[in-house]
Amino acid sequence: MNTESAIGDVEDAIEKEIEAAATAVGSVWPVHSFVTANPLAGFEDRPFDEAVSRAADLLGGRGYPRAATFRTALDEGRIDRDLLAERLTERGYETDPEVLLERLETAEEADAQSDTGGTERSAADAERVDRVLTKWLSAFLDEGQAEWAMPNREAGFYDAFRSVAAHDGEIPDEGLIADLPASPTEAIAAALAPYPEARWHAIFEAQFAALPGWTGLLKRRADDGGAWQSAYPITLAGYLAVRLALADAFGVDVSPPTESNGAAVEPSDEIADACLSAWEATYRDELVERVAAESEARDGERGARADGGASGRPDAQLVFCIDTRSEVIRRHVEATGDYETHGYAGFFGVPMEYSGYDAEVSVDACPPIVDPQHRVAEVPTDDDEQANRDRWAGLREAAGEVIETLRSNPATAFSFVEGAGSGYGIALAARTLVPGRVYDLLDGADDAVPGDHEFCEPGIHDHDGAGEGLPTGLTPDEKVEYAATAFELMGWEAFGRLVVFTGHAAETANNPYDSSLDCGACAGNPGGPNARVLAAICNDPAVRAGLRKRGHDVPGDAVFLAAEHNTTTDEIELYDGDVPDSHAADLERLRADLDAARERAAAERTGSAAGGSAVREAERRAGDWAETRPEWGLAGNAGFVVGPRGLTADLDLDGRAFLHSYDWTTDPDGDALEAILAGPMVVTQWINAQYYFSTVDNAAYGSGSKVTQNPVGNVGVYQGNGGDLMGGLPLQSVMAGTDKPYHQPLRLSTVVHAPVERAEAVLADHEAVAKLLDNDWLSLTVVDPTRDHRAFHYESDLEWSAPTESAQVEAPAGSSAPTVADD
Repeated sequence: MNTESAIGDVEDAIEKEIEAAATAVGSVWPVHSFVTANPLAGFEDRPFDEAVSRAADLLGGRGYPRAATFRTALDEGRIDRDLLAERLTERGYETDPEVLLERLETAEEADAQSDTGGTERSAADAERVDRVLTKWLSAFLDEGQAEWAMPNREAGFYDAFRSVAAHDGEIPDEGLIADLPASPTEAIAAALAPYPEARWHAIFEAQFAALPGWTGLLKRRADDGGAWQSAYPITLAGYLAVRLALADAFGVDVSPPTESNGAAVEPSDEIADACLSAWEATYRDELVERVAAESEARDGERGARADGGASGRPDAQLVFCIDTRSEVIRRHVEATGDYETHGYAGFFGVPMEYSGYDAEVSVDACPPIVDPQHRVAEVPTDDDEQANRDRWAGLREAAGEVIETLRSNPATAFSFVEGAGSGYGIALAARTLVPGRVYDLLDGADDAVPGDHEFCEPGIHDHDGAGEGLPTGLTPDEKVEYAATAFELMGWEAFGRLVVFTGHAAETANNPYDSSLDCGACAGNPGGPNARVLAAICNDPAVRAGLRKRGHDVPGDAVFLAAEHNTTTDEIELYDGDVPDSHAADLERLRADLDAARERAAAERTGSAAGGSAVREAERRAGDWAETRPEWGLAGNAGFVVGPRGLTADLDLDGRAFLHSYDWTTDPDGDALEAILAGPMVVTQWINAQYYFSTVDNAAYGSGSKVTQNPVGNVGVYQGNGGDLMGGLPLQSVMAGTDKPYHQPLRLSTVVHAPVERAEAVLADHEAVAKLLDNDWLSLTVVDPTRDHRAFHYESDLEWSAPTESAQVEAPAGSSAPTVADD
């Protein structure tokens, strides 16, 4: 073999090992479009107990709630004692649960005192590697925050670092760093020279796991390939090459510790796993029992569909995101009048790249598991309103540029502060002392500036599908397909005079994590634009003609409009500019009822008295820049119910359940159920896992207190003034107080209302989804309306268990489901 060929083989081997090793670190999205995702996504091919054990070895994080959390849940009746005893017995523990919880507490104390636990590394030289590396990472990956850009960024991270390394006084001028090779793979090969190839994977994995936040961000950026990555590329190989070169310069031994496959589960973890399983079963059993009871009660004359209980045409139908916060407002909307509400993924099924009217960059307004298929931009339609918007935007931009220049320029900063200090002081005092009044002022100012929906329409004009790249707009057939898919997934057969697609967004002040409160189905962006797109599609006469051919006969007087639910204040803004005068009375009634629903929902969420005081408190939280917890977001999420609204309409699910409308009777081939289980269920599992791990170990998997966070580069936050990017949720998003979780850390319990063989067919066709269930990352229970509304719980390998009292029920044809529980 010649030398050139040998070098090529080495480089290929390095690239393969890099790709494999990087899976141990989950992707991290920029904080400005925060996406909740499982930080242990790279371990989902393992059973949960093995995965958290392996992650503890590599990332240093806990995998289970603490004993004190389990004890509180047990004392409050959220863990059924009989179920707990059963789960412990299954694992070989016959001892009293209280004694085992004490044993668990003792193990936790021992871990806390151990030098090997946690994510800190004591080696001073290794810390110096991290300090230098993160300094240059933050400069290179900056997305518009830094005043001075890193030189040579357009050449890519590795080459940019090569150009500045010699000028960095913190870096020793010796070893590999003194003369970096031209390519990163050459540098990696040089650093690996002392190590056998069999150890490369472990070395790479340990290096990627050393700074999982930064690694996760650059993974996401490289995979996403957006504008910033195109302008300033960074690769895993380039990052690893710089890290290994710095380690060589500082004399850091990169030999990984003795390999552990993570399969051995500690006894303390077995106890914790039993407690967690019993807690989840307690929650799940109650949810399943209530859904099954409602299924049986609504059988017969009202039919299995039973959507909303209205006997005639509803006054309006409102489609909300499946987000858990929608469950609260939906209950209160339904209570104000004859309204149907439905649940659908908040991007409303249109995978698009969206560009606002004056936005500098476009955003992917669809779930991370879906690639955008269309480019949609706002198209102005009202010259007067457009001019008004431009005038206000120009004034704000000019003022902002002047203030920013004066504030940040060393030559003018002191004189600016001296001259503007009193005005700033008054503004700061108002923000701090009377945030409600400031909210009113800002709200009034916002009302003066037209929103995109007031003078633009989404650019969904027809295109022929020709050309390269992402197409602009949608074809006629695509429009019909998106509308029909929405109705089919939700099981719709009737339409009211008003149909409102309601996206959602949050409103907060001084909050780096504000996008974590926006629509997860829209990749951490507001859902209003998606709602407007689907409403525009459904109002298109040509689309309605196409829908009739698909079996959806939309009445001529049915008007579709969009809205956006502000989840912080519970205000629902209707985008009603195109609603005809013939529907004015319907619109006014709806608007008044939405205001009433808002007051009740705000009272429930804030714990205030119903009425204006609750709304004012919600608005105060939205406008208070010192408020670390403007709203709870999706904290508390634990369940996902897939079925007709009639199953949950009379239930208070406490804002803890995702709700997706689905009617099995209108889905004979199971296509709609397949789309829900392979799409929204996977996304909700991501959300659930992020909240779970941010709660059980916020230091390793969350982002610590907002009070001590510092934003960096418009891409993330530090704790303090440097180090690793924090990849998860802040303490204030999941904790009610020190060591007192607000979020109950449970894995997701999915409940589906459908024939069990239909759900099994979906899992048989989707191995990745079945694997998530087999490995206990979430659970699935099917309430089968064709089998006396019995509940079948998925075990593993396409096998199901049913309650012992259902022994007389025949097993589903072609299914492996036993009629009696295995235990």
